[in-house]
Amino acid sequence: MKMRYLIIAFCSLSLLHIKAQQLPTFSQFLFNDYAYNPAIAGSKPYFDVKSGHRYQWVGLSDAPRTYSLTVNGPTKNLKMGLGAFLYTDHVGPTRRTGLQGSYSYQLSLSESIRLSLGASFGISEWKLDGHKITTYSPNDPVIIDGVMQTLVPDAKFAFYLYHDNWNFGVAAPNILQSKLKFDEGTNTGLSKLENHYYMHGGYRFNASEDIQIEPTVLVKYVEAAPIQVDLMAKVTYKNQIWLGGAYRTADAASAMIGYLFRENLVIGYSFDFTTSNLKNYSSGTHELLIGVRFVRGSTFEVPNLE
Repeated sequence: MKMRYLIIAFCSLSLLHIKAQQLPTFSQFLFNDYAYNPAIAGSKPYFDVKSGHRYQWVGLSDAPRTYSLTVNGPTKNLKMGLGAFLYTDHVGPTRRTGLQGSYSYQLSLSESIRLSLGASFGISEWKLDGHKITTYSPNDPVIIDGVMQTLVPDAKFAFYLYHDNWNFGVAAPNILQSKLKFDEGTNTGLSKLENHYYMHGGYRFNASEDIQIEPTVLVKYVEAAPIQVDLMAKVTYKNQIWLGGAYRTADAASAMIGYLFRENLVIGYSFDFTTSNLKNYSSGTHELLIGVRFVRGSTFEVPNLE
């Protein structure tokens, strides 16, 4: 038990000191792309609310658990978008919580191509509960105060270029590179939020009158860390039921399914098959997303912004 918490704490704190992924990962990017790119707010003619629950590496003690809530949609004139993103990420004795509000502006480049420029601002809390960790030294100054936490500002800039059949976007979270300072004493480290870069693109084409196919790629980059690529594809039947698959380099392969009920209630589920060495200890990852669309009228066509 003690060794388990020491390993979890070491791995979690290491994320603060090395330039690695410091933001939560979601398998269903095709279902909740706004969580990665705030410029997507307002690109669809309805307000969209989604609640996400991710249980990672099932079978591994104190594995990550991520909960998220997103809301986004257009203003009345359809030329601006508003949104908000709340998440909490638990890993053993550590917890990350973030809250951001976003704004986007839609530009019409032609009759069918639009560009959205977006930004989000908010705060992030990083917390370590020392009561859940047993150290070799009972007077270890790192966690002698029991619970350590820090609250820092955060911001993200992005753009989203889209057409009825294709899209391309780039987002840059953690641009403030806020320092994570847990106390005022000599134990303060040099940890900070590192710049992250997301680049994504997709194309949607009709295989038949009822079937649409949408391949998508998502590239994640953090300085001095390996580039991670998500390759995804979704097949949709009558704009109501979809099946999908994905592969995340050096991590997992995913299977997805989703259903849209009466153009308003959406539910999606994915299961990740771990491909890294963790597959020897984990039975996979579950992710459930439930959403509600507040649709104006009965059409889902992208509006003309001219």
